[in-house]
Amino acid sequence: MKRVLVTGGAGFVGSHLCERLLNEGNQVLCIDNYFTGDKRNIVHLMDNHFFEVVRHDVTQPFFAEVDQIYNLACPASPIHYQYNPIKTVKTSVMGAINMLGLAKRIKATILQASTSEVYGDPEIHPQTESYWGHVNPIGIRSCYDEGKRCAETLFMDYHWQNQVDIKIIRIFNTYGPKMHPNDGRVVSNFIIQALQNKDITIYGSGLQTRSFQYVDDLLEGMTRMMNSPKGFIGPVNIGNPNEFTIKELADLMIELTGSKSKITYLPSPMDDPTQRQPNISLAKEKLNNWEPKIPLREGLVKTISYFDNLLKNNG
Repeated sequence: MKRVLVTGGAGFVGSHLCERLLNEGNQVLCIDNYFTGDKRNIVHLMDNHFFEVVRHDVTQPFFAEVDQIYNLACPASPIHYQYNPIKTVKTSVMGAINMLGLAKRIKATILQASTSEVYGDPEIHPQTESYWGHVNPIGIRSCYDEGKRCAETLFMDYHWQNQVDIKIIRIFNTYGPKMHPNDGRVVSNFIIQALQNKDITIYGSGLQTRSFQYVDDLLEGMTRMMNSPKGFIGPVNIGNPNEFTIKELADLMIELTGSKSKITYLPSPMDDPTQRQPNISLAKEKLNNWEPKIPLREGLVKTISYFDNLLKNNG
């Protein structure tokens, strides 16, 4: 039985991860300041005696005796990370410093949940881990993009200077139940709009592409990376290489929900990437042939069902 700390453990991905780790027979310590996390995501786990929750902000030091640390704490949607951009940078940078300091002291393995946003608006396609990115350091998205890039720097420096056992994954667009209904991300936006028969709003031409990964596939890649041999630290892309245009996603959403929604177009936000698709060759090679298993249509059906119940229960 491993003792595992999950920062941001009440969030969308974090809550799924806590549940999986408990089901695998681990003790789990979840910390979250509930800025974007929600206690309702983890309340069903609280009867488990091997699960603990602490309200804590990772910008402050934290002390615990654990074997592994998953560092997920950081608002991940533009609406939330742009609400308080300075706090977003602090969460990525100070959070990394505090968790790396903890890992150094207690000799724990620590995994950084980095992001495909480190590639910015990429000039190569698909994106490989060797690509350094094309990022605007002074744009409205830079608080998140550059915060995550700096966190990767800190992880590498703690590894080189202090021999901290690190793992870095770069997460591409992920969706599934427990997404925040008002996070402004394209999948949750489209589902809510379709279920309510409102206009589905596409920002830009709709020809920009994304690769959508169901949360269970991410968890499989994430836990395989954490438990991979010490010599492999990453970074490694964890995402679905099947690429869709935003217009294709909107059409599929209308089909799956039987919605009467119409599609409308609004101007594209600043620095919105035109393409996003992972090259997952490294993950396949190093993580026991990991690749996503759940097709977009199947994952969306599960996610739509979750949001449908959420809307009905909230009136």
